[in-house]
Amino acid sequence: WFSGDDVYMANENERQEYVLNENGIIFVGNAKYIEARGWYYGQFQDHLLNICLTMLDLSLYYRQDPAMDVSRRGDPKYVGRVISSMINGNDNDNGVLLGKWQGSFHSHENPSRWDGSVVILQKWRQDNYKPVQYGQCWVFAGVMCTVLRCLGIPTRLVSNFNSAHDVDRNLSIDKYYDSSGKSLNIGKDSTWDYHVWNESWFIRPDLGSSYNGWQVLDATPQEQSKG
Repeated sequence: WFSGDDVYMANENERQEYVLNENGIIFVGNAKYIEARGWYYGQFQDHLLNICLTMLDLSLYYRQDPAMDVSRRGDPKYVGRVISSMINGNDNDNGVLLGKWQGSFHSHENPSRWDGSVVILQKWRQDNYKPVQYGQCWVFAGVMCTVLRCLGIPTRLVSNFNSAHDVDRNLSIDKYYDSSGKSLNIGKDSTWDYHVWNESWFIRPDLGSSYNGWQVLDATPQEQSKG
């Protein structure tokens, strides 16, 4: 609400939606059958703020250099990076959720059963900060939205259908065939039915005012980022 903040959002309706709203809809499915799932963010529920602050203190960033980490917690770019890393536990950093896309879920929670962030974050704390099993993209995004809104960063979810996953960074989805036209299973690029990530609202003094506004953050573990 303060115009001098990096996260200042001038429009009151947008503040109500992207900071204060504890309920939302996440779109999943495929391009021909889009499903709207209700999600309870619950960013103002009891103990959620303490859980979110603990998340910052458990991060590899804090453990490597506590003074530097704390000094940068007023920077939404930095906080977004830390939280993005901590939402998933696939890199052994006490993250919140373990991702799983194949195989059986019988011994743990099927990702499709989750309908809100609060129970996930509470379970993470109750289990002494061991990753909750299991999450997929919309679950990572829903929990990330809760944490960032709780910390005062306006955040929303974005769903994309027929979502290209380009692993070799050549901006194309590559398919390979032999001389007879038979498909060869040698490419790692893929197209997912859908993918869900987050956008957070803040200014970018490092890049210039033309980059102010919605910034992309993705907590789903895919490839390593900065190692």
